[in-house]
Amino acid sequence: MSRQFFGTDGIRGLVGKAPMTPEFALKLGWAAGRVLAREPGAHVLIGKDTRRSGYMFESSLEAGLSAAGVRVSLLGPLPTPAVAFLTREVGAQAGVVISASHNPHHDNGVKFFSAEGDKLSDAIEHEIEDMIERDLECVAPEQLGMVRRLNDAPQRYIDYCVSTYSGAPLAGLSIVVDCANGAAYQVGPEVLRRLGADVHTIGDAPDGFNINRECGSTHLAGLRTEVLARQATLGIAFDGDADRCLMVDERGETVDGDQILYIIARHRLAQNALQGPVVGTLMSNLGLEQAIRKLGLGFERAKVGDRYVLELMRSSGASLGGETSGHTLCLDRSRTGDGIVTALQVLAAVKEADLPLSAMVAGLQKCPQVLINVPVTGKAAPVLALADVQQAVRQSESRLGNDGRVLLRASGTEPLIRVMVEATRAAAAQAEAEAIADCVRAACA
Repeated sequence: MSRQFFGTDGIRGLVGKAPMTPEFALKLGWAAGRVLAREPGAHVLIGKDTRRSGYMFESSLEAGLSAAGVRVSLLGPLPTPAVAFLTREVGAQAGVVISASHNPHHDNGVKFFSAEGDKLSDAIEHEIEDMIERDLECVAPEQLGMVRRLNDAPQRYIDYCVSTYSGAPLAGLSIVVDCANGAAYQVGPEVLRRLGADVHTIGDAPDGFNINRECGSTHLAGLRTEVLARQATLGIAFDGDADRCLMVDERGETVDGDQILYIIARHRLAQNALQGPVVGTLMSNLGLEQAIRKLGLGFERAKVGDRYVLELMRSSGASLGGETSGHTLCLDRSRTGDGIVTALQVLAAVKEADLPLSAMVAGLQKCPQVLINVPVTGKAAPVLALADVQQAVRQSESRLGNDGRVLLRASGTEPLIRVMVEATRAAAAQAEAEAIADCVRAACA
């Protein structure tokens, strides 16, 4: 089969690729179970976010895994990193998350974690894909996998998150938390309250359809309004599956993933607790690289996608890396991106410095950066390869010279081509980005 369901985030469906159906989810669960059930007593965890379709796909995956003879534990709505943690914690062979992250409710898909809480290896992915091509054969009735609910899963994860915090108690901090009507709507605020913060929540009433709708890390206006109205210390925004975190300072200004990386890097450096270079991506702002190097630290860029960031971090011995979108990896605390854990690392730095969040990013002067998302029908790669598009990029690069850079790439989760232009002058960045985006649109017409 064409390996269309595995990408940098794992297996996906309904995210700009072939749609996932209950029938496919059933077959996928069975195929994964057949590959994983080579170990006696194989055990798989299933978690999900708050999308209504998650109930349907949970049942299908559960049935497929059981048909392959795999024991299943259902976790209910929990952040993606919680499933990765609990997979390790209970000694399961794999964890499955039903989520489409920051996408709208009508998208959904699945992501697999290995027994170590990492993404599946390419070899295992290929085995599962090959198994999907075979006819489904159910095990004998006495070999069917048992299914149960792991009722203490939220508390285990809350305890774990609290354990990653090494700063002073959060008493005295007024924090607004936007849960995106998603997977962190219960555990996120509870972690902060356990540590002593005064917490007010928004985006904490999921109905199955309002996940990421005008809320969360992709829509910060509501959080900004609430922080200013309450004169809060800061605001925290998660995405639908809570593996990302962005923030808003006391003035209502956005603190993005680049700024979060800078805050944590400077704090870790002061604690003599930073290993290797800081790892960003091709989308990381040039100002971040300059600020990190001023700290005397190395900075390396990975391709966009948390898998590539993680690969470069491991090969370079780095303990800190992440993306502008707020997907941050603190490998000294967690094996995967975790929005709650990320927020706690920033809060530890804020408490120790006893400064407002706005002051914590003062050492990072960002270059103007313009990002335009151009919708495409079909695959993006052929459009990126067109001569007219390539010529438009070369012309922009020539006009910018050493004062900027251009990046075109296909989104890993949506049918989009992302046009990014960075320049020392905002007007130049805007003009060049619009010129390239117009060329891409014309090519797609």
